[in-house]
Amino acid sequence: MSYFGTDGIRGKFGQKPITPEFALKLGFAAGSVLKRVYPKKKPIVVLGKDTRLSGYILESALQAGLNSAGVYVHLLGPLPTPAIAHLTRALHANAGIVISASHNPYFDNGIKFFSNEGKKLPDELQEAINAELEKDIVIHEPDQLGKSFRVDDAQGRYIEFCKSTFPYHLNLQDYTIVVDCANGAAYNVGPAVFRELGAKVITIFDTPNGLNINDGCGSTHPENLQKAVIRHQADLGIAFDGDADRVVLVDKHGKLIDGDHILYILATKARKKPAGIAGTLMTNMALELALAQADVPFVRAKVGDRYVLQALEENGWLIGGEPSGHILTLDKSTTGDAIISALQVLRVMVEKQLALDELVADFKLFPQVLENVRLEHMIDPYADALLVDEFAKAEQQLKGRGRLLIRKSGTEPVIRVMVEGDQFEEVQKLAKHLASVIRQSAVISEE
Repeated sequence: MSYFGTDGIRGKFGQKPITPEFALKLGFAAGSVLKRVYPKKKPIVVLGKDTRLSGYILESALQAGLNSAGVYVHLLGPLPTPAIAHLTRALHANAGIVISASHNPYFDNGIKFFSNEGKKLPDELQEAINAELEKDIVIHEPDQLGKSFRVDDAQGRYIEFCKSTFPYHLNLQDYTIVVDCANGAAYNVGPAVFRELGAKVITIFDTPNGLNINDGCGSTHPENLQKAVIRHQADLGIAFDGDADRVVLVDKHGKLIDGDHILYILATKARKKPAGIAGTLMTNMALELALAQADVPFVRAKVGDRYVLQALEENGWLIGGEPSGHILTLDKSTTGDAIISALQVLRVMVEKQLALDELVADFKLFPQVLENVRLEHMIDPYADALLVDEFAKAEQQLKGRGRLLIRKSGTEPVIRVMVEGDQFEEVQKLAKHLASVIRQSAVISEE
């Protein structure tokens, strides 16, 4: 069986596969594979985590498994996922591992691998680790064991790397910024980056206790940040998720600036126009139309940052992302980086001498309505000719002004109906109508 999903291995801590026993075996399996790939030396792996309490247990188990296989482990401590990707390259390690469940609640956790280039682990290595997990742990001679080292300056190294993506001749001394750290991995390094660039920084949700990560805060719950920006009369707010690979912003009026807004700013307001932008199936159509007007090519990928990355590499482009705030700037980092993405928007603000709300004043997202149709048994909506005809009518009605997205949930008997367009009432009516006909079709198919 394959333990790896689209973004590493993830689940509830204490339930397979996110258990100490599995982590020990996974560390040994990964170490054994790396030993075969690098037979002339003891491989090096950097290991980091977010602030979940369970991360300490998984860290110890992974470390023991890797050392048992003859691998040296460089322990980074709590750091953003993109920091582990960067330090994998900076420390010339053979692989990187991050223990995190990103924006999920504290009781979840996950294990994600990076290659020596700070990118997703190649499929062949992932498959080799899967195969190795089927074998027993066999300890060889003690002189073949690996060691572990604590990288004491890991935070400082990453802070300097983030700052290097912001022009030296610019600073943030005129800005007051509220930073929501999501009680997560960026609780220390995130505010430090903006302070060292000159900003007055006010932090919220920056006291992790291992159980409060993403709890009513961060990029998935920006409501408190919106209030804090207004209360402190700040110039903007920045919200990370638990492992700081996603970011959303808040303007001085408390308005949310999501990933689509960020891509719009980087594509149309930056000094240099990008070669193209990659979004996903969930990217708002308003962005697609705005990019067309600005003569910036645009493609949609499947939902997920790995697919955005794939689309960028296929086209030779550098910038892409998702509405959730997972933004890729490949000329700056190999993976989505919340701090670096925020800095690129701040750079535009400083260079243009414009406030955040002014940068998006001429960009309005289309209304978007999502209806989740829960069924007794899953059906294929595109296998029913009557449904296909209804979808075609809706698409024709919205042509040039909106779009339709019908997709099955991968985890439950739910069909998601997303309708987007320039008129809210029309969009809402269409979404409810399509949800209704899908329910009727499901009932008929069960009779």
